[in-house]
Amino acid sequence: MDRISMMRRFPCFACAALALLAVAAAWAPAAARAQDVPGTEQPSRAPELLRAFLAETVTLEAAFSQVLLEADSQHTQVSTGRFYLHRPQRFRWDYEAPVPQLVVADGENLWLYDPDLEQATMRRLDDGLSSTPAMLLSGDGSLDDSFRIGAAYREDGFDWVELAPLSGEADFAGVRVGFVDGVLASMELIDALGQTTIIRFEEVVVNEPLDAALFQFVPPPGADVIRDAGY
Repeated sequence: MDRISMMRRFPCFACAALALLAVAAAWAPAAARAQDVPGTEQPSRAPELLRAFLAETVTLEAAFSQVLLEADSQHTQVSTGRFYLHRPQRFRWDYEAPVPQLVVADGENLWLYDPDLEQATMRRLDDGLSSTPAMLLSGDGSLDDSFRIGAAYREDGFDWVELAPLSGEADFAGVRVGFVDGVLASMELIDALGQTTIIRFEEVVVNEPLDAALFQFVPPPGADVIRDAGY
């Protein structure tokens, strides 16, 4: 896959993105999972943990790893970097490897920047992004206004909750959010193209001050800037 194609793939998580399902079995009914290993499953607090996260979290910083699984293929893309969040509507994904990429939401606009190509893409953070996984973490709206809450269960040390978008225009099928010891640890989604994205968070720091400059982006001199319609 060429670098321009990789650049165009970033909105898959960041805009409709982290940004996410490991395998089809992960979406099997919670009761069926409990039958696989009798007596090992415990009720999950994931819905309450997610609501508490959205109510109490203002800032978050974490290292992340992202695995993108191609539909009907064994091909995978693995990326690593750092994630910064300042609610509402501000986040930053610094992709460090295998190639540098940057995704920044500044409260009004979403920027995607490829430093090697010197190319920046800008679009508005409008209502069309309200039910995306990225805006699930960073938005200030009601969870129930954008998502249907599905199964909640414990699996492999995670407290999971499954969510489905209420909007019929969403370009992803579902997302599940995982917590470990009450801390955000994972997001997973499957998009409309059948691609699966798995995000794992580590070294999570919550509600510590973050530099406001992290959530600002000014295209470097000479960068090619592509703007969506309306600008």
